[in-house]
Amino acid sequence: MPQHLIELILFSTYAELRAERSRSYLGLIWWVAEPAMMMAAFWLVFDVILKTGGPEYLPFLLVGLTVWQWMKSCITHGGYAIWTNLGLIRQARLPVLIFPFVQMLADTIKFLYIFALLLVILWLMGYLPNLQYLALPVVFAITLLFSAGVGFLVAAVVPFIPDLRFVIEQILTVVMFLSGVVFALDAVPSPLREIIALNPVATLLDAARGILMHGQWPDWWALAKVAMISAATCIAGMAVVLRLAPRYPKLAV
Repeated sequence: MPQHLIELILFSTYAELRAERSRSYLGLIWWVAEPAMMMAAFWLVFDVILKTGGPEYLPFLLVGLTVWQWMKSCITHGGYAIWTNLGLIRQARLPVLIFPFVQMLADTIKFLYIFALLLVILWLMGYLPNLQYLALPVVFAITLLFSAGVGFLVAAVVPFIPDLRFVIEQILTVVMFLSGVVFALDAVPSPLREIIALNPVATLLDAARGILMHGQWPDWWALAKVAMISAATCIAGMAVVLRLAPRYPKLAV
């Protein structure tokens, strides 16, 4: 990628983060407060009310929702980026891939802030740092690659069918519940558990939890398969966006 495009993406990401902070009185606090409220709701339902959580449910939920919220944000914000910038795309001749890139990078920076807070909470709960932390960059890189791939595919089609974003939100909710984000896959009956385990999201969450909570190295072969799927999805998504790029300016009103 040319240096001037990299500089444009970095500057646009900085501007996007500043603009988001200015739109909210809470600023950076809201980046943490929003996922924290979601975590509290699931903890209250599954652990306090239904009593189905288990002894390690709170850290289990914290890790799962933190990583999932990052993935979901990259998919939705990156996926809607071209559609929300159709007016700018018509006025300025910019590579359309810049818009999803900026949103995904901004969401990744916000995730790093939240993840730093998550680490502090886990350490206070007794889940201390371990050598397996060295695998976290690999797990997060594959997670970002997978999210970006899905986000590019969404970004390619939403400008043509804007109402599709409502369907995508529902699909992501279903995926969340079928990926072991808020409950352990061990509680799922055997035939269905093996099917859910094929879900790349479940593999990535399991790897992150194993490292942070139990000091376990991830299943490298499983991660390699997810990485190959993610790379193929990302390449396909970018290719579709570039193929449809000449048609986006004509959609702007």
